[in-house]
Amino acid sequence: MTMPAADPRTARRASLLALGAIALWGSLAPLGVSLAQVPPFLLAGLGLLAGSLLGLGFALWGRVSLALPWRTLALGVYGLFGFHFLLFIALRHAPPVQANLVNYLWPLGIVLLAPVLLPGARLRPLHVVAALIGFGGAALAILGGASDTGGPADAGGLQWGYVAAAASACVWATYSLLTQRVAVFPTAAVGVFGLASGLLSLACHALLEPAVELDTHALLRIAALGLGPLGGAFYLWDAALKRGDPRQIGLLSFLTPLLSTLGLLLQRGEWPGMSILLASLMIVGAAALGSYASRGNATQPPEPDATPGI
Repeated sequence: MTMPAADPRTARRASLLALGAIALWGSLAPLGVSLAQVPPFLLAGLGLLAGSLLGLGFALWGRVSLALPWRTLALGVYGLFGFHFLLFIALRHAPPVQANLVNYLWPLGIVLLAPVLLPGARLRPLHVVAALIGFGGAALAILGGASDTGGPADAGGLQWGYVAAAASACVWATYSLLTQRVAVFPTAAVGVFGLASGLLSLACHALLEPAVELDTHALLRIAALGLGPLGGAFYLWDAALKRGDPRQIGLLSFLTPLLSTLGLLLQRGEWPGMSILLASLMIVGAAALGSYASRGNATQPPEPDATPGI
């Protein structure tokens, strides 16, 4: 597959869709804190199931078929279930701040793996520089956010949970890119990915976690989780990747930990410190630098056989 020529309007629309997904993912941590009493696999399972209803609704409204080749379904479950499964394992077996930081290698992975998995996406030195600046900003947002909120910057040593955190980052980066290599599927079909992943998460809950009772307030927050970071965000993300440059979208994704940290600060009624402001400048600067780097090959025409497929 070769990357298609970039159309400015389509690129802007893709960036807006990606920013919508990123904004919703930024609400995941504050919502998660408010649902700390809910076991993580139960939370993910119910949230993913709630989010899958959006896709079913989109399919019925647009009369879209949700029949998928087995490879596409396997890729979707690999992405949604594999990412959350490994992330929860990491958070249980490594200090949360550092595990979260390692997990946020996934935007860097999208930028650096794009030319490997999408041969038409050429990686330029400025992309690498922008990715490193963006990751530095993400690291500063997480570590600085922990300091600003009075949270510990845990020193965990070489714990194996870091391996799971790195694996979760690899899963989401490769899933995001490989969706461009399978047969074209409607964005509503992401709901099928969420349905299968939610059921697997509930199976993990039944096997690994204690049973709990949920009150009405918890169920309403879980519904919000499904409509937002564990549902709506996935559809926006898929739509963005179908329209935009994955390298630029990957750079924008470094905003996720920044927004997450800001959300936690606001939830506690606190103001961001200098580290968060500096992280903002680094991430925005990285995105701008990556956008400039992408212009160099934006006018390359697509090849005649540039149809997504494996």
